[in-house]
Amino acid sequence: MAGLLCIGHRGAMGHAPENTLASFALALQLGAQAVELDVRCVAGRLLVLHDDRLERTTNGSGLLYDQSLTRLRALDAGGGQPIPFLEEVCALLAGRAAINIELKDAVSVAPLVALLPQLWRQGWRRGQLWASSFDPAVLQALHEALPQLPLGLLLEQPCGAADLRFARRLGACAIHPPLAGLRAAQVRAIQARGMRVYVYTVNAPRDLRRLQRLGVDGVFSNYPERVGRQTQRSCHTGWRFWRKACTPS
Repeated sequence: MAGLLCIGHRGAMGHAPENTLASFALALQLGAQAVELDVRCVAGRLLVLHDDRLERTTNGSGLLYDQSLTRLRALDAGGGQPIPFLEEVCALLAGRAAINIELKDAVSVAPLVALLPQLWRQGWRRGQLWASSFDPAVLQALHEALPQLPLGLLLEQPCGAADLRFARRLGACAIHPPLAGLRAAQVRAIQARGMRVYVYTVNAPRDLRRLQRLGVDGVFSNYPERVGRQTQRSCHTGWRFWRKACTPS
């Protein structure tokens, strides 16, 4: 199964508390060459957290946005880990893996647009950081504010013609479809338009084998080690792709 890029889903959430520094560190140890994380904005800062409520992943309760930043940072996100800032994840990984930043709210656009040039100046390659969202308006705002940022269109359903048209207009570098319902024709249609196909969330070996036969480019997995080192695309290959695909002509 050579050729699959393994993207650790919220780090290695099958083994460690999701979206924590421990989870991201473990994902690298288990062979992930990229990680996916979720960001939400509170008081102008980007917190790495999936839900808008606190009960599932922390020892807190209530809506995230009803809490102060100080209170949120004092919570336990699992195993004694705090909810990290995006900058802390970037410092931990220090360019050793690509990062897919999924925006969960529209207010995250402005702080991300402000932060990314700082990260690029610190030595992150442009292709090592890319953003994704289910919300087309969020992606459009990112593209208008920072055209050089690689973007991935997240889909809840199999990719349709309207999705392809929007992704092309946006200049997206990838489409992220769900595992369920994915067919070879959809994969070919996306790739024929110069975009890559990164599928979520893929944990079973039988699904990995099927996706390899379909020719997808990579997978998001809770268990990076199951993808296997022999299936993974070199990180540097991925970075070269992003730079080439997203450099304005």
